[in-house]
Amino acid sequence: MTAATRATTEVLLGKSLAELTAWVQQQGQPAYRGKQLHQWLYDKGARSLCDITVLPQTWRAAVASVPVGRSRIHLKTLAPDGTRKFLLQLADGLTVETVGIPTERRLTVCVSSQVGCPMACDFCATGKGGFTRNLQVHEIVDQVLTVAEDFQQRVSNVVFMGMGEPLLNLHAVVAAVRSLNSDVGIGQRSLTISTVGLPGRINELATHRLQVTFAVSLHASNQYLREQLIPSARHYPLAALLDECRDYVRKTGRRVSFEYILLSGTNDLPEHASELADRLRGFQSHVNLIPYNPIAEVDYQRPSKKRVRAFKAILEQANIAVSIRASRGLDTDAACGQLRAARDRTLGLDARPTR
Repeated sequence: MTAATRATTEVLLGKSLAELTAWVQQQGQPAYRGKQLHQWLYDKGARSLCDITVLPQTWRAAVASVPVGRSRIHLKTLAPDGTRKFLLQLADGLTVETVGIPTERRLTVCVSSQVGCPMACDFCATGKGGFTRNLQVHEIVDQVLTVAEDFQQRVSNVVFMGMGEPLLNLHAVVAAVRSLNSDVGIGQRSLTISTVGLPGRINELATHRLQVTFAVSLHASNQYLREQLIPSARHYPLAALLDECRDYVRKTGRRVSFEYILLSGTNDLPEHASELADRLRGFQSHVNLIPYNPIAEVDYQRPSKKRVRAFKAILEQANIAVSIRASRGLDTDAACGQLRAARDRTLGLDARPTR
């Protein structure tokens, strides 16, 4: 059997050094080729096996049809603050968003875990566009490599806060975390997985014993309000969610971060802050307040800086650890789902997938 006939259509990106070594040996190549392949995939950003000039030319030609697993940049926008938003086209023609957020000391990538999102949160542009499918491991890792290449800078932090609900694609997300850690070289404590909360999935995540930061998108201080903002909350009472978060802390020894998007006049009143403080008192946690990024599809508004500071002060008075996330890329459709939605509006397309 020749190398060409043994070659498969499996995607190489996302495989570990051991897996790549096994793969090259299956193709009749010596084991050290696995290390060369690993270096060119993760350090040099090879987009085709034909690009890897250290490999024998005849073998490269024989396995040229094996996909590396890289996307192409379909659209890119740049904000005055340096934030870059990418709309990436995948192998099947679907598009997914990722964001590169630079500061003086680090480069953070906000990655997507799904094409679209089935959670349909009322304030979210991604939810308005519907859900198509889960992303595969290589499609998640590729987002980080794409941003690093575009910035010509090493990525220091990755947050799973882009399109999609990561815990609905837990197998691929965990595998991507391990690849970003061991293959790309990003410490697990510099990785964040964010969720709106799904029954049993937080406990499942805890079993993987990852050292990542875990963030829960709370966005409300009571069950009634949460159901208005997050439809899936009807199936997961707030008290049960918080109990599962406490279990996560006990099992992993790591605190939980609570994301709270502040919507002017909706969930940012003093009584909401006091109610939130009561629920989180004594919890090993941190609250990250996020002033809302307005989108065209909904009527929610961004609160004033005064209202944000007042909300924060009430939490601080209750000894709740809290910070305000600085907004980035407000001028470039930076909120999740906005770039794809803006592209579809420009083309006169319905942002929702056809089923």
